Amino acid sequence: MENKLGLLLKVFILSIVLSFFIKYAAPGLRIPGTDVVALIMVLSPATIMAIALLWRFQRMKSQV
Repeated sequence: MENKLGLLLKVFILSIVLSFFIKYAAPGLRIPGTDVVALIMVLSPATIMAIALLWRFQRMKSQV
């Protein structure tokens, strides 16, 4: 139970930090509002997750 509570607390704190970063630091960044930038922002989380899962799958496959 402590493990689950700790994980929940970590996710909650990370979410708070990320939301403050988006609210206060992100407007200071000079990122142009173009189609390419929007496409990168939309596709990058899925791409990062796909790479991480593929890497994990390869590691599990090599251990067996």
